Amino acid sequence: MKNAYRIAQELLKDRLKEVNPEAYRELQDIKEADVIVIGGSYDHIENVLSMAKTPHILINPADLEGAQLRPDQVIFINCPGNLSPAGLRKIKTFVSSGGFLFTTDWALKHVLEEAFPGYVRYNEKTTKDEVVRVEILDTDDPFLKSLLGPKDDPQWWLEGSSYPIQILDKEKVKVLVRSKEIEKKYGEAPVFITFDYGEGKVYHMISHFYLQRSETRTKRQKLSGEKYVFEKELQLSVMPKYEELGLKDASLGDVESAFTSSAMMSKIMFDKRMQIKKIEKIKNEKEKK
Repeated sequence: MKNAYRIAQELLKDRLKEVNPEAYRELQDIKEADVIVIGGSYDHIENVLSMAKTPHILINPADLEGAQLRPDQVIFINCPGNLSPAGLRKIKTFVSSGGFLFTTDWALKHVLEEAFPGYVRYNEKTTKDEVVRVEILDTDDPFLKSLLGPKDDPQWWLEGSSYPIQILDKEKVKVLVRSKEIEKKYGEAPVFITFDYGEGKVYHMISHFYLQRSETRTKRQKLSGEKYVFEKELQLSVMPKYEELGLKDASLGDVESAFTSSAMMSKIMFDKRMQIKKIEKIKNEKEKK
């Protein structure tokens, strides 16, 4: 999947340049201090950020207590999310004051249930190591709409012993991605959820953000990744770059899955940039008055 992620990251940038230049510029303006990744034993979001050349700071869970956090930052917490009580309180305050938090898999129990009770919980069932089809529900989102089309049919890798997401507050929690296969096997459909908390936002995803494998279930997914790049209607002048990245050796299914997960991560960062701009605009208007 490493090669698929490299291709997907370039594809995401090239697609945004053509159809959503504002989003492309905003994502290019991200500074290292804007994104903090808290390391974990199982997930490695920092690898995806590095492949996307997105500046970020990687810290250990134990270092969180002494870290200087700002509400204009995004924090990614890798699975398992084992934080100290003081670290959990700090994360709760960070989100409440406007920060964006993204967690994966076991952090559902270790972070969200502890710091933000009453929204979501682990349903006490564990998944097998398998790949499932997922459905993106937030198709009206302008950012995702510019990247994902009607032909997209992404698959999602479930780590063995992943934690299914049970929604407790259905009015406040929004499901962005779901899987009927997960619901049938483990009782819960959500794959990627979000909810507002105070001035900030929380995002959570079942399994790991860095997908370590995909699966080709259809004839389309078995095709070369070259077909997927053509589906995104890029200019032919960029094709040599993808050939050098090994596009012909990557399957469409692998590139599609990597592209989808990368698009969701970029959506979070773009939403944060838009939130910052909105706050600055309100502040400037008040100062003028």
